[in-house]
Amino acid sequence: MESTEVYIGPEPHIEVHKYYGGVVPAAVLLALVLQAFFPVHFRWASYLELPLLVTVYFALSKRNPSSGLLLGMVVGLLQDSLSRTPLGLYGIAKTLTGYLGSSIGARVDVEHPIARFLLTIGFVWFHHAIFTFSRGLLLAQHNETYFNIPLLIASLVNAVIAMGLFPLLDKFRKPQ
Repeated sequence: MESTEVYIGPEPHIEVHKYYGGVVPAAVLLALVLQAFFPVHFRWASYLELPLLVTVYFALSKRNPSSGLLLGMVVGLLQDSLSRTPLGLYGIAKTLTGYLGSSIGARVDVEHPIARFLLTIGFVWFHHAIFTFSRGLLLAQHNETYFNIPLLIASLVNAVIAMGLFPLLDKFRKPQ
């Protein structure tokens, strides 16, 4: 009889990061509060998407698709409850973003600043596309394009903010 074993090869070592207790809820709460109040006082803050940045960071770091999915769902539904959007639109978009971020983080080492910058741009575009598609499908509101200049500006602003935010959140990791 022949053996049917298949050699898969060595798995690359990718760390799964753990954080001190309360860091994730505190970061989510702070992002939601700042997201609710910044656009009221600063006009430029309408480009900022802090809850998305927190979702992407923790999804990429934890590298577990189910935890990324749950984190995105909770953050999205909380953001829905604080904004003027119908309940569930941010929830759907952030759930899929958290899942995709965790799936990518489990396969690729995303600690390099350039990778984080480019991934943030991609996730802002992905989040916007899912949000726009969901709004068009569920609410029959087809008045926004998938890609436009304000989205390009928002993706660059969020990627630049992520370059400062992600290293700050890295400081709250538990030592291995």
